[in-house]
Amino acid sequence: MNSTRVITALDAVVATTTSNKFYVGGARRIGFLFRRGLSSEGGTSTFTVNIGGESEDTTTPTMLATNMLIPNVAGDNTKTLAHVANIALTTDVDSYVWLDPVCLVNWVSVTATEATGGSHTAFIICEY
Repeated sequence: MNSTRVITALDAVVATTTSNKFYVGGARRIGFLFRRGLSSEGGTSTFTVNIGGESEDTTTPTMLATNMLIPNVAGDNTKTLAHVANIALTTDVDSYVWLDPVCLVNWVSVTATEATGGSHTAFIICEY
């Protein structure tokens, strides 16, 4: 039986912020929902996912920004998945991406980089 875990990594933060590190070891699929709000203030929210591979009992896992995010974009005819390092949002909108399943990770965190105003929310969705 599959189960899903939803983690609120960032909750409407209004400055450049990196979330806590969350243990997601054993997840079959990991998705991220990024949300920008308060766009009337102008600017951009750029979301980056950081990954780590240490065991669950590690107190301070080493994290590395990844470029293995699969965005929700129209495909071309090459039969390959697009990969990006970050998602930049300029309007009040949600964006959903997946971590490529070839990326076996135990820890994830999210960084929202603010360029002038707005609020930044990030959810981590894990399927076990």
